[in-house]
Amino acid sequence: MAKGVVKQRKSRRCLWCIVAIVILGGIAGGIFYVVKKKILDKNSSSTSSLEDKYSDALKIAMQFFDVQKSGKLVDDKIPWRGDSGLKDGSEAKLDLSMGMYDAGDNIKFGFPMAFTATVLSWAILEYGEHMEHINQREPAENSLAWITDFLLNAHPSQNVLYIQVGDPKEDHKCWEKPEKMTTKRPLKLVNSRKPGSDVAAETAAALASASLVFKKTDSTYSSTLLKHAKQLFTFADKYKGSYTKSHPEVATYYNSTGYGDELLWAASWLYHATGDTTYLRYVTEENADKYAKVDGPTWFSWDNKLAGAQPGGGMEGGECKTGSPVRTESCLVLLSRLSFFGDKGAKGNSGIDDYKKSADELMCALLPDSPSATASRTKSGLIWITKWDSLQNPVGSAFLAVLYSDYMRASDNEILSCGDDSFEPSDLRKFAQSQ
Repeated sequence: MAKGVVKQRKSRRCLWCIVAIVILGGIAGGIFYVVKKKILDKNSSSTSSLEDKYSDALKIAMQFFDVQKSGKLVDDKIPWRGDSGLKDGSEAKLDLSMGMYDAGDNIKFGFPMAFTATVLSWAILEYGEHMEHINQREPAENSLAWITDFLLNAHPSQNVLYIQVGDPKEDHKCWEKPEKMTTKRPLKLVNSRKPGSDVAAETAAALASASLVFKKTDSTYSSTLLKHAKQLFTFADKYKGSYTKSHPEVATYYNSTGYGDELLWAASWLYHATGDTTYLRYVTEENADKYAKVDGPTWFSWDNKLAGAQPGGGMEGGECKTGSPVRTESCLVLLSRLSFFGDKGAKGNSGIDDYKKSADELMCALLPDSPSATASRTKSGLIWITKWDSLQNPVGSAFLAVLYSDYMRASDNEILSCGDDSFEPSDLRKFAQSQ
């Protein structure tokens, strides 16, 4: 690799961003817990050429995960990759050899890796049947398990979570193949004395969502994932604090701007995985005002999950302005699905309707012809928030728009009202494809 590229390497950090291609690759649709025939019938007009393009994109995207894998590779499909990181975790007598490297680095960062697993799980749950149609569901689940196996091993006891393998400062001095790396592989962890509610809650979300993916095919593994997810959520909620406050040096690479959104995100996934209304009350009653009202960016990413359904407060002139309060009723597109499909546990819960309303407002902000369209986009229509990791924001927006369009159609909610204007699910798909 040419040395001139090394200076750019840290900007290519979007391990999770490739999941949006997985979502768009499932362009035919499909919703978990919902009769999928509705979506299949309503998408029958899709052109075969468009489907072929997205199918090809999905196959290529799935290879990205294989490229990033650490450990002893099984059924290796990438000829120039080999075993690496086999001794990772040995200083703590743990096997942390699996997981995935970050971007072009040889570092394993637990925070974005866990978010990658959460979003990949979401993609499989919603679009798994369509992945299976083009023989990509098994590769997706294998990649997911490659991460969740690492996360399970990184959680050796209830209040301990290992969150990083490798020294990024030393690693960034030399771009080398992971199979031949010679740098030391120190570990970082969070515990009751050095809390990390953000990374612990995100890991809980990853394991809870993955437990749903494997529930039918491997019930034992699913139960193990859910057990660890519950423990990690309790740990995150009991010992509150940001992992970048506990480990300030990590802020250079994956800084966390807060942990409230991760707690809500994790509780939301735990509700979906368990049906336990305790988690739903955590999101809609006990902590809605406390954690759903924060200052800072309002875009869905590894650092901010509230933007999964926020109306776009704090977005102005193509930059994300800090200090703008997010509306209290805002939270997750994930929770809006409970309103769409009449979840029994959410019946009579006014907080769910608030999440749905805010999700509608976010979609209106994304649609370019909406009266409340965000100005945070280029002249050609690309969502543009910041020069750093610039593509993660349009990718995240496309992700949510495709999901929301399918939620609308599967629940026979075909109209999205934005002020005096009305839009259809097809408008959200057009936006997603434009990104």
